[in-house]
Amino acid sequence: MTSQDEFLHEWKDVLGEIGGNEGKSTSLGEYSQLPLGDDSDALEPEALDTVQLLPLMETKLYKRRWIMLLIFCAYSMSNAFMWLQYSIISNIFMRFYNIGPLGIEWLSMIYFLTYIPLILPVTWLIDNRGLRDVLVVGAAFNCIGAWVKTGTADPDTFPMTLFGQFVCSVATVYILGIPSKLASLWFGQQEVSTACSIGVLGNQLGIAIGFLLPPILVPNVDDMNELEHHIRIMFYISAGAATLIFILVVIVFQEKPELPPSQAQAQARNIPPEEYSYTASVMRLLRNKPFMLLVVSYGLNVACFYSISTLLNRMIIEHYPGEEVNAGRIGLTIVVSGMAGSLICGIWLDKTKTYKQTTLAVYVLTLLGMLVYTFTLNLGHLWVVFITAGILGFFMTGYLPLGFEFAVELTYPESEGTSSGLLNCSAQIFGIIFTISQGKIMDRWGTLAGNIFLCIFLLIGTVLTGFIKSDLRRQKANLQQTEVQTLSKATADAEAPVPPPEVLKQGKL
Repeated sequence: MTSQDEFLHEWKDVLGEIGGNEGKSTSLGEYSQLPLGDDSDALEPEALDTVQLLPLMETKLYKRRWIMLLIFCAYSMSNAFMWLQYSIISNIFMRFYNIGPLGIEWLSMIYFLTYIPLILPVTWLIDNRGLRDVLVVGAAFNCIGAWVKTGTADPDTFPMTLFGQFVCSVATVYILGIPSKLASLWFGQQEVSTACSIGVLGNQLGIAIGFLLPPILVPNVDDMNELEHHIRIMFYISAGAATLIFILVVIVFQEKPELPPSQAQAQARNIPPEEYSYTASVMRLLRNKPFMLLVVSYGLNVACFYSISTLLNRMIIEHYPGEEVNAGRIGLTIVVSGMAGSLICGIWLDKTKTYKQTTLAVYVLTLLGMLVYTFTLNLGHLWVVFITAGILGFFMTGYLPLGFEFAVELTYPESEGTSSGLLNCSAQIFGIIFTISQGKIMDRWGTLAGNIFLCIFLLIGTVLTGFIKSDLRRQKANLQQTEVQTLSKATADAEAPVPPPEVLKQGKL
């Protein structure tokens, strides 16, 4: 066996390191493409024996990727805050606008309803117009809706505040499917899951602020003029923040880096636009059985979170009257612990790539957390509610980025925006059903029955997750490129002439 053959044989058993180095570019001149299997949980080096040829491309990580992610997080945070600024103090707004609980719930559910018909057109825009154009339009809707609501701090303006909330809900369609797309466009393979988690974190931070600030900014006072003054201040604060974020998106946000951050993204850039069909992509996703199982299980989990967030004030007030501020703090606890869960799950995925195992484990723990929360809510001790809500939030909202990243792995090389959009569409549909159903159950049988209703569907989602076959397509696309690069380097080293011993002794090399 020649030295070259020895090197090639050795490197076929080595898994190359995935990803790039920040601030450094890698220029690759070899060719490769591994066939992507359908039902593999492991990456087998033997697949190198069936290499097909495609050009490797230069990749680079840019430091400004963190600025893009931060701007998106701020935009998502602003929109999420406006989603919850009514429902967390629902009893106050019911009295202010003289409406029933269903009216307040629709101020939250309008976000879900708007998403369903608009997600496919917006996803098409993401694929055909690009990320920047979509974010600019979404930030504009968010800003306009916020300013519409500044004129609704009056008891007779409920239809107008519903319209303002509708305009803000349109912006949500331009947000929820972005984290995985943004992470893939700007971040390397070893940090893409973490970046997606941080993107989801922005939305969760907005929800956290939506739980915390409204009870503080709008106290439950009897004087209607004073109440109107407090509501107007809250609306102007959210409008000012939305305006600043819109300006930042227009001036600073960029579509994508000059060079791709990973070989998977480089391959995606090599696909000619005329060869991509959005309709065909959607149809392929709808025929992807593992992905469709994930669509349903993801929708069930996230819909439970939406329903709890919308009805939390009613749950807490039923058992702890007059505790509007603590209801907001409990919601804050749910989301802040969920932010920690999201970040930890993202880092874990980047390290292990155990998508199915992690998703299933978090789903099971979400179900257990929901059961504990359900049967301890009425014990009469708020500190117990804070603890159980924190445990529930850690897993329930920590699940959000897991679903996005698992979907990308199951559907690569399909567009991340399309797969994320379908996941969120499922969540919005179930969100409407769960929020209305749980609200009606609470009206008739109380909070305990309403929460048991959610536990049943979390159990169904857990079972469905267990049937999903994982398929690490995107990881393979990056790994095989790195392996062939390593093989190429080994071959070049083996072919290089060995200097004579006298040259080495003289220290000339």
